[in-house]
Amino acid sequence: MWLLGGLLALLACGVGVLTVGYPSVAATACPTCFGLVRVQADLYAQRGLSAEQRDRLIGLRADADQRVADFYGGRRTTPRVLACFNTGCYQRIGGGGEKGIAVRNWAVMLSPDGIDPVIAAHELSHVEFHQRLGSHAGQVPQWFDEGLAVLVAGDPRYLRPDPGSSPGADRCLVAADGQLPGSLAGWLTAASADRMVYAKAACRVSRWVTGHGGPPAVRDLIDRLHHGDSFATALGA
Repeated sequence: MWLLGGLLALLACGVGVLTVGYPSVAATACPTCFGLVRVQADLYAQRGLSAEQRDRLIGLRADADQRVADFYGGRRTTPRVLACFNTGCYQRIGGGGEKGIAVRNWAVMLSPDGIDPVIAAHELSHVEFHQRLGSHAGQVPQWFDEGLAVLVAGDPRYLRPDPGSSPGADRCLVAADGQLPGSLAGWLTAASADRMVYAKAACRVSRWVTGHGGPPAVRDLIDRLHHGDSFATALGA
């Protein structure tokens, strides 16, 4: 009995530390523990939503999922999505000043400003890409990860619309000249100084994808990394 009691005490202590130190991890693991309610499978939001807000979230999730599935030719992930319509809710689950954020490979959190299929698809792209990369995720520079997420989401702030019947058309809004941040810390610093670094990364990734046969080139790059190629070699292949 004392052993069981000790284990329970340790477990409670661990959950407490996780909740205080890493609220986003705790919230995505147990949304209802943070006052969120289930809207549908793997979609949670704050209590008291109107019918319009619920329908908006359901449509947003379907749209964002479809954008990722269309790019990759299917999905390997079904991450949990936590959505907040006010800042109090978002701060409570560990959010900050961002519109949305991917929590490891298992969840996405959306702020009040991120209740949008483009933002959701951007974060879901990170989850899908990292899941497919597996242990090779650390080989991919941050600029490629972010530029790819912009491309998958079709974010009109940073790329021209998909030309459709002219798939070879250049979608760049800003030229991708010069070096782009490879580390997460470098990326965050650059993005805080100039949000159009997203456009530069998206331009570089978009041109690379177009020049290598479209979206399947990303799946090929992932396969090359799994077979032992460096990122530079896989990118140049």
